[in-house]
Amino acid sequence: MEIIRFADVRPEPWRNGGGVTRELASHPKAASAQDGAWDWRVSIADVAKAGEFSTFPGMERVITIIDGELLLLTVDGAEHPLEKYRPFRFSGEAASSATLPTGDIRDLNVIARAGAFKAYTSIVEISKKRAHPVFEGQLAVLLEGKATVALGDSADDQSDGDSPAPSVGEPVELSRYDAVVGSDTRSPEISGRGFVAVISIDHVEPSHS
Repeated sequence: MEIIRFADVRPEPWRNGGGVTRELASHPKAASAQDGAWDWRVSIADVAKAGEFSTFPGMERVITIIDGELLLLTVDGAEHPLEKYRPFRFSGEAASSATLPTGDIRDLNVIARAGAFKAYTSIVEISKKRAHPVFEGQLAVLLEGKATVALGDSADDQSDGDSPAPSVGEPVELSRYDAVVGSDTRSPEISGRGFVAVISIDHVEPSHS
Protein backbone atom coordinates (compact mmCIF):
# COMPACT_ATOMS: atom_id res chain seq x y z
CA MET A 1 0.00 0.00 0.00
CA GLU A 2 1.44 3.32 -1.10
CA ILE A 3 0.69 6.54 0.78
CA ILE A 4 2.08 9.88 -0.39
CA ARG A 5 2.52 12.07 2.68
CA PHE A 6 1.76 15.71 1.94
CA ALA A 7 4.19 16.83 4.64
CA ASP A 8 7.04 15.15 2.73
CA VAL A 9 6.30 16.90 -0.59
CA ARG A 10 8.54 19.86 -1.33
CA PRO A 11 6.80 23.08 -2.43
CA GLU A 12 7.95 24.52 -5.76
CA PRO A 13 7.41 28.25 -6.37
CA TRP A 14 5.54 29.36 -9.47
CA ARG A 15 7.47 31.07 -12.21
CA ASN A 16 5.30 34.18 -11.80
CA GLY A 17 5.62 34.20 -8.00
CA GLY A 18 1.87 33.94 -7.49
CA GLY A 19 1.97 30.79 -5.39
CA VAL A 20 3.57 27.41 -4.80
CA THR A 21 2.77 23.91 -6.08
CA ARG A 22 3.32 20.54 -4.43
CA GLU A 23 3.36 17.61 -6.85
CA LEU A 24 1.72 14.51 -5.40
CA ALA A 25 2.18 12.22 -8.39
CA SER A 26 3.09 12.25 -12.07
CA HIS A 27 3.62 9.77 -14.91
CA PRO A 28 6.20 8.84 -15.94
CA LYS A 29 7.79 9.40 -12.55
CA ALA A 30 11.20 10.09 -14.08
CA ALA A 31 9.89 13.20 -15.85
CA SER A 32 10.77 16.55 -14.36
CA ALA A 33 7.91 18.49 -12.80
CA GLN A 34 9.20 21.66 -14.45
CA ASP A 35 9.57 20.71 -18.10
CA GLY A 36 6.14 19.20 -18.84
CA ALA A 37 7.65 15.88 -19.92
CA TRP A 38 5.01 13.99 -17.94
CA ASP A 39 1.76 12.64 -19.42
CA TRP A 40 -0.25 13.45 -16.31
CA ARG A 41 0.31 15.18 -12.99
CA VAL A 42 -1.62 15.61 -9.75
CA SER A 43 -0.65 18.55 -7.58
CA ILE A 44 -1.90 20.89 -4.87
CA ALA A 45 -1.30 24.63 -5.32
CA ASP A 46 -1.47 27.54 -2.89
CA VAL A 47 -2.68 30.65 -4.73
CA ALA A 48 -1.67 33.79 -2.86
CA LYS A 49 -2.29 36.53 -5.40
CA ALA A 50 -4.13 37.25 -8.63
CA GLY A 51 -2.37 36.58 -11.89
CA GLU A 52 -1.99 34.42 -14.95
CA PHE A 53 -1.84 30.63 -14.89
CA SER A 54 0.90 28.78 -16.75
CA THR A 55 -0.17 27.25 -20.06
CA PHE A 56 0.22 23.54 -20.80
CA PRO A 57 -0.05 22.96 -24.55
CA GLY A 58 -1.62 19.63 -25.50
CA MET A 59 -2.98 19.11 -21.99
CA GLU A 60 -6.41 19.17 -20.35
CA ARG A 61 -6.84 20.45 -16.80
CA VAL A 62 -9.28 19.77 -13.98
CA ILE A 63 -9.06 22.26 -11.10
CA THR A 64 -10.90 21.96 -7.77
CA ILE A 65 -10.86 24.50 -4.93
CA ILE A 66 -10.13 22.53 -1.75
CA ASP A 67 -9.53 25.33 0.76
CA GLY A 68 -10.92 28.86 0.68
CA GLU A 69 -14.21 30.04 -0.74
CA LEU A 70 -13.91 31.28 -4.29
CA LEU A 71 -11.57 31.53 -7.25
CA LEU A 72 -12.60 33.70 -10.17
CA LEU A 73 -11.05 32.01 -13.19
CA THR A 74 -10.97 33.64 -16.62
CA VAL A 75 -10.42 31.20 -19.50
CA ASP A 76 -10.03 32.66 -22.99
CA GLY A 77 -11.95 35.75 -21.91
CA ALA A 78 -14.84 33.90 -20.24
CA GLU A 79 -15.20 34.29 -16.46
CA HIS A 80 -15.95 31.25 -14.29
CA PRO A 81 -16.59 31.52 -10.51
CA LEU A 82 -15.16 28.34 -8.98
CA GLU A 83 -16.58 27.34 -5.61
CA LYS A 84 -15.12 24.86 -3.13
CA TYR A 85 -15.36 21.16 -4.08
CA ARG A 86 -16.71 21.85 -7.60
CA PRO A 87 -14.27 20.45 -10.19
CA PHE A 88 -13.85 22.52 -13.36
CA ARG A 89 -12.37 21.24 -16.63
CA PHE A 90 -10.59 23.45 -19.17
CA SER A 91 -7.92 23.35 -21.86
CA GLY A 92 -4.30 23.64 -20.73
CA GLU A 93 -3.64 25.66 -23.88
CA ALA A 94 -6.17 28.35 -22.96
CA ALA A 95 -5.06 31.76 -21.75
CA SER A 96 -6.21 31.68 -18.12
CA SER A 97 -5.89 33.97 -15.12
CA ALA A 98 -7.38 34.14 -11.66
CA THR A 99 -8.48 36.65 -9.07
CA LEU A 100 -9.16 35.99 -5.38
CA PRO A 101 -12.27 37.90 -4.30
CA THR A 102 -12.42 36.16 -0.89
CA GLY A 103 -8.68 35.75 -0.18
CA ASP A 104 -6.07 33.03 -0.59
CA ILE A 105 -7.17 29.60 -1.80
CA ARG A 106 -5.69 26.14 -2.21
CA ASP A 107 -6.59 24.04 -5.24
CA LEU A 108 -6.18 20.50 -6.49
CA ASN A 109 -4.84 20.36 -10.04
CA VAL A 110 -5.05 17.37 -12.35
CA ILE A 111 -3.39 17.80 -15.75
CA ALA A 112 -3.43 15.07 -18.42
CA ARG A 113 -2.17 14.82 -21.98
CA ALA A 114 -5.18 15.17 -24.28
CA GLY A 115 -5.80 12.13 -26.48
CA ALA A 116 -3.65 9.87 -24.30
CA PHE A 117 -5.28 10.15 -20.86
CA LYS A 118 -8.59 11.40 -19.48
CA ALA A 119 -8.69 12.62 -15.88
CA TYR A 120 -11.69 12.94 -13.59
CA THR A 121 -12.02 14.37 -10.07
CA SER A 122 -14.86 13.39 -7.75
CA ILE A 123 -15.47 14.66 -4.21
CA VAL A 124 -16.65 11.81 -1.99
CA GLU A 125 -17.92 11.90 1.59
CA ILE A 126 -16.40 9.00 3.52
CA SER A 127 -18.07 6.93 6.21
CA LYS A 128 -16.98 4.88 9.19
CA LYS A 129 -19.53 2.20 8.30
CA ARG A 130 -18.58 1.62 4.67
CA ALA A 131 -14.97 1.81 3.52
CA HIS A 132 -14.30 3.50 0.18
CA PRO A 133 -11.98 1.46 -2.10
CA VAL A 134 -9.25 3.10 -4.20
CA PHE A 135 -8.73 1.17 -7.43
CA GLU A 136 -5.92 0.91 -9.96
CA GLY A 137 -5.56 4.20 -11.85
CA GLN A 138 -6.97 6.20 -8.95
CA LEU A 139 -5.53 8.50 -6.30
CA ALA A 140 -7.53 9.49 -3.23
CA VAL A 141 -6.60 12.68 -1.34
CA LEU A 142 -7.98 13.38 2.15
CA LEU A 143 -9.39 16.91 2.02
CA GLU A 144 -10.85 17.25 5.50
CA GLY A 145 -11.83 15.18 8.51
CA LYS A 146 -10.26 12.11 10.08
CA ALA A 147 -9.61 8.93 8.15
CA THR A 148 -7.64 5.70 8.11
CA VAL A 149 -6.68 3.42 5.24
CA ALA A 150 -6.23 -0.34 5.25
CA LEU A 151 -5.67 -3.00 2.61
CA GLY A 152 -8.87 -4.62 1.43
CA ASP A 153 -9.40 -8.29 0.66
CA SER A 154 -8.20 -9.72 -2.62
CA ALA A 155 -10.09 -12.38 -4.53
CA ASP A 156 -7.54 -14.94 -3.34
CA ASP A 157 -8.08 -14.01 0.30
CA GLN A 158 -11.55 -15.46 0.62
CA SER A 159 -11.89 -18.10 3.30
CA ASP A 160 -12.54 -21.65 2.11
CA GLY A 161 -14.61 -22.37 5.21
CA ASP A 162 -11.94 -24.49 6.91
CA SER A 163 -9.47 -21.69 7.66
CA PRO A 164 -9.98 -18.06 8.62
CA ALA A 165 -9.44 -15.36 6.01
CA PRO A 166 -6.10 -13.56 6.31
CA SER A 167 -5.95 -10.30 8.22
CA VAL A 168 -6.12 -7.14 6.13
CA GLY A 169 -3.58 -5.44 8.39
CA GLU A 170 -3.76 -2.54 10.78
CA PRO A 171 -5.36 0.71 9.56
CA VAL A 172 -2.96 3.57 8.91
CA GLU A 173 -3.97 7.09 9.92
CA LEU A 174 -4.06 9.75 7.21
CA SER A 175 -3.23 13.42 7.65
CA ARG A 176 -4.86 16.20 5.66
CA TYR A 177 -3.90 16.14 1.95
CA ASP A 178 -2.19 12.74 2.19
CA ALA A 179 -2.79 10.71 -0.98
CA VAL A 180 -3.50 6.97 -1.25
CA VAL A 181 -2.42 5.23 -4.47
CA GLY A 182 -4.97 2.76 -5.78
CA SER A 183 -4.48 -0.88 -6.66
CA ASP A 184 -6.60 -3.69 -8.10
CA THR A 185 -4.83 -6.53 -6.32
CA ARG A 186 -5.72 -5.48 -2.78
CA SER A 187 -7.41 -2.13 -3.14
CA PRO A 188 -6.73 0.24 -0.23
CA GLU A 189 -9.94 1.16 1.60
CA ILE A 190 -10.47 4.51 3.31
CA SER A 191 -12.89 4.95 6.18
CA GLY A 192 -13.63 7.72 8.67
CA ARG A 193 -15.49 11.01 8.61
CA GLY A 194 -14.83 13.77 6.12
CA PHE A 195 -14.23 14.24 2.40
CA VAL A 196 -11.75 12.83 -0.08
CA ALA A 197 -11.00 13.77 -3.67
CA VAL A 198 -10.90 10.66 -5.86
CA ILE A 199 -8.85 11.28 -8.99
CA SER A 200 -9.28 8.74 -11.79
CA ILE A 201 -6.86 8.75 -14.71
CA ASP A 202 -8.00 6.59 -17.61
CA HIS A 203 -5.82 5.60 -20.53
CA VAL A 204 -7.44 6.62 -23.80
CA GLU A 205 -7.31 4.04 -26.56
CA PRO A 206 -6.30 5.60 -29.88
CA SER A 207 -9.14 5.80 -32.35
CA HIS A 208 -8.78 3.99 -35.67
CA SER A 209 -10.40 5.72 -38.60
